[in-house]
Amino acid sequence: MMDRTDRHYRSFLRCISRYTPLYTEMVTTGAVLRGDRDHLLGFDPAEKPLALQLGGDDPRQLAQCARIGADWGYDEINLNVGCPSDRVRQGSFGACLMFEPERVGRAVEAMRGAVSIPVTVKHRIGVDDHDRYEDMEGFVRIVAAAGCDRFIVHARKAWLEGLSPKQNREVPPLRYADVYRLKKEHPRLRIEINGGITSLEQARRHLREVDGVMIGRAAYDDPYLLAPADREFFCQTSTNDRPPTRRQVVEAYLPYVERQLSRGQPLHRLTRHILGLFAHQPGARSWKRYISENAHLGGAGCEVILAALATVPAQVADAPPAAG
Repeated sequence: MMDRTDRHYRSFLRCISRYTPLYTEMVTTGAVLRGDRDHLLGFDPAEKPLALQLGGDDPRQLAQCARIGADWGYDEINLNVGCPSDRVRQGSFGACLMFEPERVGRAVEAMRGAVSIPVTVKHRIGVDDHDRYEDMEGFVRIVAAAGCDRFIVHARKAWLEGLSPKQNREVPPLRYADVYRLKKEHPRLRIEINGGITSLEQARRHLREVDGVMIGRAAYDDPYLLAPADREFFCQTSTNDRPPTRRQVVEAYLPYVERQLSRGQPLHRLTRHILGLFAHQPGARSWKRYISENAHLGGAGCEVILAALATVPAQVADAPPAAG
């Protein structure tokens, strides 16, 4: 989810679901230690609960970054051991760290020693030909012994050579049964599943076998799928927590847009994340087209979003979400 789950997208999602935990883009330890922290780590308190996802392989640096993240107010520190991109491989972190569970264990131990908030690990079921169930189980067992009790498992292996990051999200087959087995054999660990999940109905089925579900690309391409989540998964049933309509989502996002525009953010950076709001609905094409053609123009403001909304049939904009 690099270049997607930035603070603007997260603020937009909070207009749809108040309680679904959110994750940042992966931020490298080098960027945190030497970069613009306000740009990299800054967030609105309304985005919480929020996890900081780190990429790195040096236990000392990861501990420093975990402490910085905790001081900034994050609710969780997540170590990414699943990203297969070329840039990540060249930095000796991401999915290639599954070959080095002891190093990951040392990193987790150092991070847990530095912060009081949860430290979690996101990983693949395997890497290259190192993809037997026993390989993954051994990785988890070693890292769990170092103090990690929560794992987010992408149910596809990663090919570090021969496949692009996009292909690594689509080509290796999904092996959900391996993740279910991991939970069954390690009942005291919190095991969450990720990969190929595109609806809340699918999430419900997975929750019969595991403790949690992470939805990535589907929630970006069709963010409104999360609209029923607060009621269906977080037991929020008061009148004030009725799922918003898509029109209400737009109206809730506009004050944030106004604030960001006043700080010099161009409109197109704030609207690129909302193009999928009407995915699979009548009016989706006109909504996307109007924003795409007008958000980049000089002086563009909230009137562009409102004009785009006016191209969508009222019965669509005002309809409550379908169940799951």
